[in-house]
Amino acid sequence: MTVIPGTAGSAQLDDVPEPGAELGSVVVETLAVGVCGTDVEIAGGLYGLAPPGRERLILGHESLGRVLDPGPSGFAVGDHVVGIVRRPDPVPCPNCAAGEWDMCSNGRYTERGIKQVDGFMADRWRIEPEYAVRVDKSLGLLGVLLEPTTVVAKAWEHIASIGGRSFWDPKTILVVGAGPIGLLAALIASQYGSEVHVLDRVTGGPKPVLVEALGATYHSGALSELGLSPDIVVECTGVASLIRDAAEAAAPGGIVCLTGVGPPVAPQSRLTSLASDAVLKNLVLFGSVNANRRHYYRAAQVLARADPSWLEQLVTRRVGPDAFEQALERGPDDIKVVIDFAQP
Repeated sequence: MTVIPGTAGSAQLDDVPEPGAELGSVVVETLAVGVCGTDVEIAGGLYGLAPPGRERLILGHESLGRVLDPGPSGFAVGDHVVGIVRRPDPVPCPNCAAGEWDMCSNGRYTERGIKQVDGFMADRWRIEPEYAVRVDKSLGLLGVLLEPTTVVAKAWEHIASIGGRSFWDPKTILVVGAGPIGLLAALIASQYGSEVHVLDRVTGGPKPVLVEALGATYHSGALSELGLSPDIVVECTGVASLIRDAAEAAAPGGIVCLTGVGPPVAPQSRLTSLASDAVLKNLVLFGSVNANRRHYYRAAQVLARADPSWLEQLVTRRVGPDAFEQALERGPDDIKVVIDFAQP
């Protein structure tokens, strides 16, 4: 599945050469690829960069594959693996040099299926051994959830680190948005044993059921009317008004983690008010994106502890590669759409 970045409607199913050895010594057969908003936006021409000297980019960054040829890697034929998405910049910046490429400070990183390196929506792909993560085969197709889980695993690591700035005993957690990232954030929150609330605009479908199955409370409607004072807010929509409302609702000393990227710029008056809240309530608002290798291991632990029957319900639609355009169209009850390469 390829696209011309910057050109809406250019996504198509292509015959392409076998992946080159420059992409890594491990040859992997694709089992499944998850589709997220990033893929939809790249296919819509909003951003993305093709590899140098090329017009088209192979999409896909939420991978799951089976090793065909491990090369000198330590993997075995048949191992299930997921590919790490980001690569450090070539300089490298201090963060990339220390293995924290998710915190790259000069923006010269590359990303599989997003920025300058082909992704995983192909029958086969190659990867460097140090950027492949083994996945328990017992997860089956659900191993494709590992990459999105890394996003919230990183967010929780940073939340815990920030919380150490003072005496901190968080009791109430609010997740805003019940898409895949929001539900996985709620899963991690529930594993901490805290009181968890999830807010989303829908009132029916699978989302309320999935939230309640975690022992959490599902809400729809205005955040300001919930009467909550959460110690932690994980905001997964990127909607400016909800970010503002989350900061207003947060308890003094609270932490608001932003994982969503929404439409640009709230009115100046609201930004000024947000700044006042942050100062007067000792709030921390921070953004989190991408992940490095240790977050993949943390995410694997999260999935291993989760109820498989709950995880299965996150995958609301599977399509074959020939119907990949359907995967780029969001249905009202979609949570996670997966391209299943076992389907024709």
